[in-house]
Amino acid sequence: MSSYVNLLGRMSSGETILIDGGTGTEVERRGVPQLKNAWNGGGALSRPEILQQIHQDYIAHGAEIIIANTFATSRNLMEDAGCLDLFDAYNRRSTELACNARNAMKANQVLVAGSISHWSFSGRLPSLSSLEEGAAEQAIIMKEAGADLIMLEMMIDIDRMKAVFQGAAASGLPIWAGLSCATDNDGVVRLQNGSADEDGHKRSASGATLEEAIAVICDLDIPMINIMHTDVIFVDACLDILGKKWDGLVGVYAHSGAVIDGEWMFDGTISPAEYAVYAKGWLTRGINLIGGCCGIRPDHIHQLQPLIENDA
Repeated sequence: MSSYVNLLGRMSSGETILIDGGTGTEVERRGVPQLKNAWNGGGALSRPEILQQIHQDYIAHGAEIIIANTFATSRNLMEDAGCLDLFDAYNRRSTELACNARNAMKANQVLVAGSISHWSFSGRLPSLSSLEEGAAEQAIIMKEAGADLIMLEMMIDIDRMKAVFQGAAASGLPIWAGLSCATDNDGVVRLQNGSADEDGHKRSASGATLEEAIAVICDLDIPMINIMHTDVIFVDACLDILGKKWDGLVGVYAHSGAVIDGEWMFDGTISPAEYAVYAKGWLTRGINLIGGCCGIRPDHIHQLQPLIENDA
């Protein structure tokens, strides 16, 4: 916990921390087989050496927070994948591999975050009480395996976000919120729950507004809001609203690309150099954390590291 408190203090003093890039998509890009209805959550058991190497690659490029590959290992997703009996094993081993990577790199300052989502690949949505219970079990497993904090990721529904938060809080670990956003046809920034437009950018017409989500988070014990799994073209609009409605810490880890037939499309994803151009703009706004999500690789994080150093 002392490492977490130290990192929080650095950010509160104006320092920007580098986080990793996409792990699930990088697992896929390196050839790890998927789990039906649980996407790229299976790497911890099927290809542990690849998953650990991905974490080590991000640490080598300066990431001070790495996220365990647990976005797609929630209880409801494991049930949908037909491997609920491996729920503990997938979450525990995924977290252990991130910790092993930290140890292998002799990077004791690096924090390991456990990712929890409320996403469904099958379209089956569990009840709020089941979601809360599952999040509690998952967070406790990850804490036992060595996680330093919990990242709520791709929060696109306020009620489900609250249920996941209440569950994760049972672990006693610090919790950060990750919101995935887009603008609707009227330019209003909303939580993302729509499909891609003709340019491949995610848009939403029915999610709650970002302002509504922030208002709820203000009543929870959450020190940081991350704009994550959000297309780069929408990030500035999100930061505009956070600047007016949120007094806590702010992070950005955007994505690039889209899912087609269950697979991430890497052709046409943003280049590391172009991502760095966007990142320069976000850094001028005083964000506290920066990295990447789906489609953003170690090469991208390598481009961000000197930006952090120059911004210090």
